[in-house]
Amino acid sequence: MTTQANILIVEDEEVTRLNLKNLFDAEGYNTLVAANGEQMAQKLQGNDIDLVLMDINLPGKNGLLLARELLEKDDTGLIFITGRDSDVDKVLGLEIGADDYITKPFNPRELTIRVRNLLKRVQHTDGAEKVTDNELISFNEWKLDPNSRRMTSPAGETFPIPRGEYRALRLLMARSGQIVTRQELIQEMTGRDLRENDRTVDVTIRRLRKHFETDTASPEFINTIHGEGYRFVGSLNA
Repeated sequence: MTTQANILIVEDEEVTRLNLKNLFDAEGYNTLVAANGEQMAQKLQGNDIDLVLMDINLPGKNGLLLARELLEKDDTGLIFITGRDSDVDKVLGLEIGADDYITKPFNPRELTIRVRNLLKRVQHTDGAEKVTDNELISFNEWKLDPNSRRMTSPAGETFPIPRGEYRALRLLMARSGQIVTRQELIQEMTGRDLRENDRTVDVTIRRLRKHFETDTASPEFINTIHGEGYRFVGSLNA
C-alpha cells in the first residue's frame, strides 16, 4: 500500500471485533474499533476514516440508521459485515448507499481482498473513465460535477451522488449508447466480480434512476438491456 488507510470497525461482539482488528492490523492498515454508535461518532470525529466495516445488529441505533447518518455527512467507504443474510436486509443496506454487504461467517482472505479493492476506489475516486476533465457534465438539462459528485437538476436543485452510484453513472456516460454489462459495472463500483444472485448493480441503477428519471418504469436516460446490462441514452452536451 502506498498510503496507509484508516479503517473503523463497528462491531459489538468483542471477539469478532478483535479478530477483525487483528486481521487488518496484519494487513498494514491503521485499524480503529467501536462497539456502538456513540463510540463510532467519537472515532469519526477524531480521525480521517477511509472505510467503515459495520455490523447491522448494534446496541442503541442499529447499523442501518448509523450508516444513513454517516453517508449523509461523510464520503466514507462502507461495508456491512453481518449475520443478517436476508435479501431485504441486503437491499436495504445497498439502498442506503453501502459499497458492499458481507455475511458472517466470512472468508478472511476474501474480506481483505474486497476491502483492498474498495479502498483503491475510495482513495482514487476519479478512477472511472473520464467523460470530461473535471468540468461539469451536462445531459438533458441535468449537470454532474465530477469534483464534488453533486447533481444539479433542471430546476437548480443540487444534491450529492454516493460513490457507487457516481462511478456507475460515469462509466455509463463514458460508454454512452453502448451496453455496459453488470460485470463491468460491479468491477468499476467495487473492484470485485459479480456473484450469483448479486443485486448490487440493479439496486444501484434503481437508486440512480430515482435521482433524475421522471418515470422509473419507463426510464429516459438509462435503459435496461435484459440479460446483458444497461445503456446510457441521454444526450451528453459537449
